Amino acid sequence: MAPTGRRRRKRAKGGIEQLPSGSFRVYVYAGWDPVTKRRHYLKEVVPAGPSAAAEAERVLRRLGNQVDERRHPRTAATVDELLEKHFDRAVLERSTLDTYRGYAEKHISPLIGQVQVGALDGDVFDAFYRELRRCREHCRTKFIEHRTAKVHECDDRCRPHSCSPLGVSTIRQIHFILSGALKRAVRWRWIAVNPIGQAEPPPAPVPAPKPPTAQEAARILIAAWGDAEWGTLVWLVMVTGVRRGELCGLRWRNLDLDAGVLVLDRSIGQRGSDMWEKDTKTHQQRRIALDPETVDVMRVHRERCESRAGEFGLRLGRDAFVFSLAPDGSRHYQPNSVSQRYAKLVKRLEIHTSIHKLRHFSATELIAAGVDIRTVAGRLGHSGGGTTTLRTYAAFVSESDQRAATSLSARLPMRPADVVLPPLSGDESDAPYRRVAEAIRSAVKGDGLTDGQFLPSVKAIAARYVVSVGTAHRALDLLRGEGLLRSGGRGFQVAGTPVPAPAVGPVPEPTSAHAPQMHEVELRRKGRGVARFSTEVDPGDSQDLLDLLIDAVCRSGGEESDYLEYDIVVHLPGRPDEAVTYVPRRRRRAS
Repeated sequence: MAPTGRRRRKRAKGGIEQLPSGSFRVYVYAGWDPVTKRRHYLKEVVPAGPSAAAEAERVLRRLGNQVDERRHPRTAATVDELLEKHFDRAVLERSTLDTYRGYAEKHISPLIGQVQVGALDGDVFDAFYRELRRCREHCRTKFIEHRTAKVHECDDRCRPHSCSPLGVSTIRQIHFILSGALKRAVRWRWIAVNPIGQAEPPPAPVPAPKPPTAQEAARILIAAWGDAEWGTLVWLVMVTGVRRGELCGLRWRNLDLDAGVLVLDRSIGQRGSDMWEKDTKTHQQRRIALDPETVDVMRVHRERCESRAGEFGLRLGRDAFVFSLAPDGSRHYQPNSVSQRYAKLVKRLEIHTSIHKLRHFSATELIAAGVDIRTVAGRLGHSGGGTTTLRTYAAFVSESDQRAATSLSARLPMRPADVVLPPLSGDESDAPYRRVAEAIRSAVKGDGLTDGQFLPSVKAIAARYVVSVGTAHRALDLLRGEGLLRSGGRGFQVAGTPVPAPAVGPVPEPTSAHAPQMHEVELRRKGRGVARFSTEVDPGDSQDLLDLLIDAVCRSGGEESDYLEYDIVVHLPGRPDEAVTYVPRRRRRAS
């Protein structure tokens, strides 16, 4: 029996609407929006034109295919909505989260906050980063930058706005915020592909720490000792390189003055007037050894704190803060107040620096003293086994290395002035070219070649004694210098009285119309001159030229495997305007 009742009509997948302007609006149903809990449609408007209707049909098919293949954005949520949900679920330090929210509120929301997540692409990101580099205030009209947001009388500190770009580090942090949020969007299946891969943030800036000089550090410390407790604080930062939050969170239980050890395990965070105690930046405890002078400074400070507590009938406990305005040490210093007081101090001294630069001072002084990078990283609290430290202080490590080399040579005893240094190549009595020369010398003297008779070609001699052509040339040049040989129009000839027949083999005829003779040769690499020399070569013999080129490459310090990058120019004797340029071809492999 056929079923009765009304059949539920399936919702239309999509359609095309013509707008009064002549444009066409294409829409495709894409399910329920997980954010708004409403029906979600993919929409796109096709501008009016003669082919607008056909283009609208193509857009309809494309959007429909995206839905069928689940490549479409499943929500119409905006970047602002994504960031809000991302920040609610991100596991971040409170101060980091507050910083990220501040960046989102000031820089992301005004520019791309209302853009749908599914509409983000490379073009949107390029325009976004371009605006960040244009003006940090994202101005649209001229205005006055007032010295305070409160009601006030304007003075010279209230001046017309001048655009300045947002810092590269801040732009990269904004990029990382968006990257993390969009990764969550992919995991939540709001979008199919993370578009952050199409973004091109600015490259990371090269670290350039600018610590105060030793003279400036001395002036700062002398001025700080005007207040004993403040001087102790500045001394401790210079010696240990602790962060200001770690300094403010330091308790007396963290100091073992008998062992000379400082333990850092807590820090103070501050955002405006709100403060809280937290872990260190790397969430790791670290121990810093103290020198005897610093131990004495801290002992005196401890006695001073105990005396002050006793005046009020109080006792200084183990959990009391090392630096505190309260007699019993129950309240820590405020990190912002420490920075402000230090800034006033150095401003009075006309030194342009900040308290954070004392970390750089501590690091660079340790590196200059020859302390290894891992130890410096451990004292500063850098994670990564010294990678961060090496990247930040690379220039100072190089300087330290140069000083180490100089100091080492200075400690060595002086070299006697009459020492005769051996040749760099060592003992050449057994050098290959000398062995070849001795063999030819014995053959010439022992078997009796006729005066003027030619020796075998250089290539034949090189093959006979299993040496390079250059080595054979060097052996023959040695014998020529001894007067046993002379170079003629066709090669090397025996000189002197007649001697017995040769033992080195038959004398071959020249292999080409060009007779082997001395030529001026220039070795070039990619068109640039490498070396010039004189040698005997047959300009018409390609194999002879190839052997000469390879030998010249090796002699000039190159690798034989790179011979294709070289060429040689052979200048013809007696014809200064004529030369033969030899360019090697890639050797064919035997089949």
